[in-house]
Order: sequence, then structure tokens, then C-alpha cells
Amino acid sequence: MHSEIVDHAPRVPMAPVSGPAGLRNYYFIRAGVAAVWVGAAFTLGRASPPIAAALLIAYPAWDAIANLADVARNGGVAQNRSQALNVAVSGVTAAAVAAVIGSMHAVLGVFGAWAILAGLLQLVTGVRRWKSGAQWAMVLSGAQSALAGGFFISRSLGSAMPGIGDVAPYAAFGAFYFAISAIWLLFRRDARP
Repeated sequence: MHSEIVDHAPRVPMAPVSGPAGLRNYYFIRAGVAAVWVGAAFTLGRASPPIAAALLIAYPAWDAIANLADVARNGGVAQNRSQALNVAVSGVTAAAVAAVIGSMHAVLGVFGAWAILAGLLQLVTGVRRWKSGAQWAMVLSGAQSALAGGFFISRSLGSAMPGIGDVAPYAAFGAFYFAISAIWLLFRRDARP
């Protein structure tokens, strides 16, 4: 004779693994990495074309890695479809930038398409996470990213020679919005550890 143990404990819905405090920390990391990238772009990137090329490939690659980490910490792909799609879009963008790195016009065009797609996906993620707090900044960032993408594409079709300095302000605004969201969450009571 054997007995089965029956679990009669009530089922509690699982909260996101990271929660508001984890989201705050994630935003601080995103802001910090973007700020370092901007500093490197305006200094090292302007002085050295090979470093500029590496930075231009690294930026969307980092976005893919960061979004992948966020997806993994917050319930996986099924619960984070917009971010999972952003992982793929950013990964493809990094590869596309690497493929066309010899032409800054083409690089800026790729960045433009990426800024539009990634911005719209960030906007969707911000709306979906609205109750987490500080998502108004993410929604604004996504909308501004999409607009910047259109500017990049129009600039890529022009005759003036673009450079990494054309992309750096875009990254700086990204750092700003991530920092605003992180600071906003820092002062929320439920976001404190």
C-alpha cells in the first residue's frame, strides 16, 4: 500500500522574477552602458574608424543581449513577445551593420530601420508593463526612436557623409530615458529592496 501526498496549498500567481526593483536595476544598467557607448563614440569612435565600426556593431548587439536577459528574468518568451522579437531584430541589425560597415550611408539606413522597429517594440513593451511604473518614459523613448529612425533613413539617402556622431545622440537619448525610468522606480516604495 502506498500513499500519495496531495498538495492542497492555494496557488499564487507568480510575479515577474525581477519585479519593480529588478526592472529599476535593469534600467540603470541600460542607461550606464548607453552612456559609456556615447562617450566612446564621441571620443574613440571619431578618432578611429575601426573602433567606430566595432562600436556601431556592438550597440545593436548589446541591445539584443540586454533584451534577452530581460525576457529570461521576466517569464520567458511567451510573456514577453515584443521583447523577444526585439532580440531578433537587434541581432539581425548587428549582423547587417557588420555586413555593410564599409558604407556609412548603408549603416545609417540599417540603423534607421532598426530604430523604427526597436522603437515600436519598446513602445509596445512599455504599454504592456504600464503597471510596473515609469513606463511613460519607455513609451516616449520608443516613439522618439521610431521618429529618429525616419530621420536616419532620410539622412542615409543624402549626399553628406554620415558618421558615428550621427548615431551617438540617439544613444544618448536612450540613456536619458532609461535613467529617468530607473530614477522614477528608485523612489517608488514597492520598488525598494
